[in-house]
Amino acid sequence: MEKLPGTTAEVKCVMKKIETKGIESEHLDSEQATINEVMEKLVSSSYVHLACHAIQDTANPLQSAFYLHDGRLDLSEIMKHNIPNAEIAFLSACQTSTGDEKLSEEAVHLAAGMLAAGYKGVVATMWSIRDQYGPEVAEEFYGHLFAGNAEEDGEKRRGTRAAYALQVAIQKLRARIGDSEEGILAWVPYVHFGI
Repeated sequence: MEKLPGTTAEVKCVMKKIETKGIESEHLDSEQATINEVMEKLVSSSYVHLACHAIQDTANPLQSAFYLHDGRLDLSEIMKHNIPNAEIAFLSACQTSTGDEKLSEEAVHLAAGMLAAGYKGVVATMWSIRDQYGPEVAEEFYGHLFAGNAEEDGEKRRGTRAAYALQVAIQKLRARIGDSEEGILAWVPYVHFGI
């Protein structure tokens, strides 16, 4: 599978933004990012940022998956667990909100599955994203999501700001790279579902 060098820079940007706000976080990379470890962190965390490859299985949507170090973490496995503190999932992976053109009226994709698993908001992509823009979008998103005083700005209020944070991040990228065909293909794929 093709390497995604931008994901390392992306995760560093996310960690830096979170750490400056004094928010506790964990980072799983390479061989640490196993199916069991990621699933354990999903269950115990409010926010998740997955920067990896993903696949949309249109024949069996519950087999859509995130590719981790030791294999595929299928949507069906995520949905089996109770995720009591789920707030925001940022799915920085290709095609995480791509549905099936034959079932255009139904939301059958990874983002919808994360909502069904309990996440109140999900940032996802409609098609393949450009690896080099991931760090920029993530840094701007988290910068706006975690803006303000952490004590006064609880998780629930932050969760309702996710759509706005994504809008700001995408508008900044759009202003920088423009509305050429290549530019549009870079910033249009990002979408937000939920509150």
